[in-house]
Amino acid sequence: MPTLTASPTLGDLLKFECNPSYCREVVMLKAGTNYPLGSVRGRITASGEYRLSPAAEVVGDEGAETAIAVLLEAVDATDGVATGLIAARGPVILADGALIFEASVDQPAERVAKIAQLSALGLVARTTV
Repeated sequence: MPTLTASPTLGDLLKFECNPSYCREVVMLKAGTNYPLGSVRGRITASGEYRLSPAAEVVGDEGAETAIAVLLEAVDATDGVATGLIAARGPVILADGALIFEASVDQPAERVAKIAQLSALGLVARTTV
């Protein structure tokens, strides 16, 4: 019998949210990537588009190295700029294990730094939820 695998859901990521009307925003996502639910976002200063937040500044995507949001839905932006729903401000509690980081965020200290940046905005990651 085949094994069934369920995709992550919003309930796997979002554990508490004070008021969706206050905490969420619809934003433009940079083209070229299929973004998963729970991806940690940064905003590109020049364009205002959001992308996965890298560990360090990327030429052409300056500003995105600061984590400022978490994507609350999976969005396929491979063919062009797309809109996505993000948690932009708290109080919000997120499941730490459901957060998705950019590939360059591959060291524990980098991950801790991203989580601290989110926490400063009220987007708190918890491991025990």
